[in-house]
Amino acid sequence: MEFRKIFDTIPEQFDRYRPRYSPALFQDLIEYAGVGPGKAVLEIGPGTGQATDPILDTGCDYHAIELGEHLCGAMQRKYGERPNFHIACDDFITHDFGTQRFDLVYSAAAIQWIPEEIAFSKTFELLKPGGTLAMMLTVSEYRTTNPALYEAIQKVYDAHFRPETRYTHGGFDYESAPDYGFVGFEKREYPGRRTFTAEEYVAFCGTHCDHMVIPEPHKTRFFDGLRDAVLSAGDRIVFNDTYVLYLTQKPL
Repeated sequence: MEFRKIFDTIPEQFDRYRPRYSPALFQDLIEYAGVGPGKAVLEIGPGTGQATDPILDTGCDYHAIELGEHLCGAMQRKYGERPNFHIACDDFITHDFGTQRFDLVYSAAAIQWIPEEIAFSKTFELLKPGGTLAMMLTVSEYRTTNPALYEAIQKVYDAHFRPETRYTHGGFDYESAPDYGFVGFEKREYPGRRTFTAEEYVAFCGTHCDHMVIPEPHKTRFFDGLRDAVLSAGDRIVFNDTYVLYLTQKPL
């Protein structure tokens, strides 16, 4: 199974444990893009709505395109009764948007699954003149919050992290947007923090695509090792998060 489709196999777990984003990030994005009633917005790959509520709540004309059938179903159950909510279960790469054009196109940790040339060229085409492309992601670390726990977890990775397929999608260059005609490119960062128990941490790690494809017996040993490490550290692991927001516009 393609990594970009694997999340569709765990919609409930994905919904519960995937990180949300900073309220300050959304406040800046909404102000920057002028999102509100009468504005058309497209979210690429919303998952189960990790970055949906603040945008939908503005009263904009919200549209989403989600590849996963089960993820799309979760979105429909959450938001389907909202009159400004619309979603298509399809592949952004091949979907025909017809004459639809948007004031804002945005993605939360999803656009990197699309080949860069298609991602930037198609979003540029879909935006109205002066429209905004926003891309957000979370960068996390727990080494500084507990160095000893970090080392214990690294030993578990060294011993049992044996995915059948390696994650190779780290090459998406967000800063290439100006090469495709976008202007005013900027990067903003917002701090955050998450705390997990051992069970919560194991469940969260189980939403990582390359962790999901570890074969047995390594998979059981790997997740048991993670659980034991956090339990030995007081049943607590703390992540320092940085929510990254890239903003750029289609010229007027």
